[in-house]
Amino acid sequence: MSLTRFFDRVESSSRSLVVANRSSPDPVQHVLETTFADQSVQVSERDLPDVESDTVLLVDDDEVLATSPLSALRDAIVTVNSDLFRTGAKGLDELELPSVIKRLHDVRFSLRGYPKSNTEKLILVVISRYIEQVAARTGRGRHRASFQSLSRIRDERGTRRVYERLAETGIDVHVYGRPDWIPSRSLDVTTHAGHSADFRESWFVLFTPEPGSVPDHSAAMAARADRGPVALLAIEAEPKVWEGFWTFDPSLVADLNTYIAREL
Repeated sequence: MSLTRFFDRVESSSRSLVVANRSSPDPVQHVLETTFADQSVQVSERDLPDVESDTVLLVDDDEVLATSPLSALRDAIVTVNSDLFRTGAKGLDELELPSVIKRLHDVRFSLRGYPKSNTEKLILVVISRYIEQVAARTGRGRHRASFQSLSRIRDERGTRRVYERLAETGIDVHVYGRPDWIPSRSLDVTTHAGHSADFRESWFVLFTPEPGSVPDHSAAMAARADRGPVALLAIEAEPKVWEGFWTFDPSLVADLNTYIAREL
């Protein structure tokens, strides 16, 4: 049994991103299309009446689930790179996750990391930072995150700052990875180390708020509330290629949390 079993809980999706009445430069559209190339989410352009120019619509079976300015996607995932998060140049409070990206929850992605792709894996990086932001703002609950190698917390200045901040809020923070480095007591986190496939190949970031601090609600309501529960799970299926999804489904987040607590 491993974390891969949870992928069976996420079904295929017909959701698509429609860029309406685009007036922005071609390179922005090209990078957006490249980011989602070969995914279950299709990117297209359309001229639509009564829609502002450069608006992105998230559509599922002709129903518009969310809208965001194209500039918001440009600033969040098109014209940035993961080094901004690793070094701390882009802080936790600076992240503004477009609602059309947030509402792509429960969609399975296959994303390539550098050098196979410069942009695809960044979606998972941005969602990870978003979950950390939700935890920091909520301030009460349990946060779990895996790093494959624990030394990433030491080596990535931006990542260490985030986890120092989370620990200072009083959130129960748990970190997971291969034991090539163990956090000192000055970083108030619980460390879980191991060498199994779940430690070597998984990337998860999961936040569950303190019971009673957030009302029960649907996944869509949770996405809008920015309070959790929320989780990202990705598995390195082959070197530099990740299968992943994120979810606001309370039962799925709870089951992931239970599995990680028992098995890792």
